Amino acid sequence: MSDEINHQRRRFFGIAAMAVAATQLGAIGIANAQSGNETPKKLPTIKPGTNTSFAPLKQIDAGLLNIGYAEAGPANGPVVILLHGWPYDIYSFVDVAPLLASAGYRVIIPYLRGYGTTRFLSSDTVRNGQQAVVAVDIIALMDALKIEKAVVAGYDWGARTADIVAALWPERCKALVSVSGYLIGSQEANKKPLPPKAELLWWYQFYFATERGRLGYEANRHDFNKLIWQLASPKWNFDDATYDRSAAAFDNPDHVAVVIHNYRWRLGLAEGEPQYDELEKKLAAFPVISVPTITMEGDANGAPHPEPAAYANKFSGKYSHRTIGGGIGHNLPQEAPQAFAQAVIDVDAY
Repeated sequence: MSDEINHQRRRFFGIAAMAVAATQLGAIGIANAQSGNETPKKLPTIKPGTNTSFAPLKQIDAGLLNIGYAEAGPANGPVVILLHGWPYDIYSFVDVAPLLASAGYRVIIPYLRGYGTTRFLSSDTVRNGQQAVVAVDIIALMDALKIEKAVVAGYDWGARTADIVAALWPERCKALVSVSGYLIGSQEANKKPLPPKAELLWWYQFYFATERGRLGYEANRHDFNKLIWQLASPKWNFDDATYDRSAAAFDNPDHVAVVIHNYRWRLGLAEGEPQYDELEKKLAAFPVISVPTITMEGDANGAPHPEPAAYANKFSGKYSHRTIGGGIGHNLPQEAPQAFAQAVIDVDAY
């Protein structure tokens, strides 16, 4: 690993340890903005939590999975794929979807492997959670739905997956919205210890590294993930109904296996599958993303996340960053749906 990458990674987590109190921005901050020729549409004002359901979910065989997904908007509209994180689900976008649909977009919101109604087609398939395979799932979904190109947007696992799609398959990604920016990682980079305050934020990763942690997550996933929500979004006063709608997705029979493998793989405690080695090798080089991009951050994100300045040079195309004020935490699309949807529309106009 280069000294520059090492330095950036340490800065990443050093800043993350102070993330909750790090900024007092009350408005949207723009850095390195570049304008397109097209004037983006402005969305109507919406109060977070206005919507509580999707149209009936759809299912489709794609790659190794039968993927469950929500869809909204006109079938012939430009496509936006929205990707959730852990421990969340498609309801992160329950207010974003109708906003984008009203602007003419075809919105696709899949359950990632191990969540909701998504299932493995074979009981013999490894319940793999490494970073490359989740992106391969999204390319398989696009192929199954005959989607040649889409705007891809997400946060947490979903942002990392969107980053990977944009980096490795730019011909399939029209533009990118990524909460917390550039999240592509590698097992080699993760071998380096971090300052104690930064390590503290990753407490659950070390818990999951143990058999006790796996058993604990299996037995207590509902309360465990609710705690993560509270820590990651300390100023978001979500109610039980909001949490329980998403918590149902964690009852997926493969959820625990995929989550545990994901975090153990990151630390080199679990092997990936050989067929993804070449993709992981490319990702370990931290490829620059060339598609038009907007990165976003909430001003009260309590989860580990990098400082925007640490990743700005990883985007070589038209690019801007927005920090969303008002106590917005880790689940930015659900906490600030209008800002997230507007970013999708704006980046599509770059």
